[in-house]
Amino acid sequence: MGIDYGTARIGIALSDELQMLAHPAETIVVARSADPAARVAAIVLEKNVERIVVGLPRHMNGSAGESANEANGFAEKLRTVVQCEVCTWDERLSTAAAHRALRAAGKSTRQTRDYVDQVAAQFILQSYLDRRQPNQGGAEPEPFA
Repeated sequence: MGIDYGTARIGIALSDELQMLAHPAETIVVARSADPAARVAAIVLEKNVERIVVGLPRHMNGSAGESANEANGFAEKLRTVVQCEVCTWDERLSTAAAHRALRAAGKSTRQTRDYVDQVAAQFILQSYLDRRQPNQGGAEPEPFA
């Protein structure tokens, strides 16, 4: 499972059974959810998720800012409510890439508001999955601390 964490919306993406392709799955609107971490935990159980990859929005120079601290905090909270592994992953420019991909598909910003976070989560998870592929050495990617 890939997560694009935001204080307003949380994008969720899931991989296929072979863990090769990421797919947009759901957007959790924080203001409408009593407990977003509990919703993620429910999806983990429902979909048999083995690992959660939370996008860590680092600055271009690699440093962590307020958004990265918030994402780390959410990852920590998830670790207390799920049984699977939770790691963080560099997500620099994933939301920008999601917006570009949706615009290329002919969608306006207004049309994509409800699912751009899912697509950003898809980019995060896909980059993680791609890094795990045998042609990349086959080893587990190094998560960010």
